[in-house]
Amino acid sequence: MQLNKHANGLLSIYFTAGYPTLDSTVTIAKALEEAGADFLEIGFPYSDPVADGPTIQHSSEEALKNGMTLHVLFEQLKDLRKHVTIPVFLMGYVNPVIRFGVENFCKACKEVGVNGTIIPDLPMYEYEELYQHIFEENGISNIFLVTPQTSEERIRKIDKLSTSFIYLLSSNAITGTNLEVKDQAESYFKRIKDMDLDSPFIIGFGISDQATFRKATAYANGAIVGTAFVKLLSQEDYLKKIPEFIQKLR
Repeated sequence: MQLNKHANGLLSIYFTAGYPTLDSTVTIAKALEEAGADFLEIGFPYSDPVADGPTIQHSSEEALKNGMTLHVLFEQLKDLRKHVTIPVFLMGYVNPVIRFGVENFCKACKEVGVNGTIIPDLPMYEYEELYQHIFEENGISNIFLVTPQTSEERIRKIDKLSTSFIYLLSSNAITGTNLEVKDQAESYFKRIKDMDLDSPFIIGFGISDQATFRKATAYANGAIVGTAFVKLLSQEDYLKKIPEFIQKLR
């Protein structure tokens, strides 16, 4: 599912399935769409989330304690498209996907209406050699990540493989690190923008408020907010607070 290359100011929200309660996943997704999010990233928890900061790590730990698994998640998402119309991507680590079975995983994504996946630790060569045909047969986009150290050659290859968008990490830090758009970061963002890629790109890591959202979307088609939103979910009456949270980002 290709995002519009010419779109501007797209807002994606990440949250962990099964947090703060096991059955909150679809309710949160519905509330986010109603509040104005453009697309969603639903994380499936894993016991060793190496790229995640403490807030998202904690949400994963709690979700696992609550009983969240991929089997439970797909069962919850059976009625997703009765409530949510915006694009939805599943984000997580490769081990649970392999345990579930890559073909079973892609088929389940298709059945429940998930548009694509973000699996940061799935090597590109492994995707190409073993799994690309499975994803394509089921119409599931796999999103690749770019960092400040990614070479132009690799970025262009990612661009050719991408069928939705490219996930541009604002830095090599873990999630939850504040985005500081200094000269070096601005140069990195501008370098990617000037490559005139066929795929739209979305900036993630460190987007937490209107200022960082605007900085990111000055260069990219959109930005992803994760840690700041997951923190909101730890508060009482979090569902009532979602509209104001989205409005402040805009």
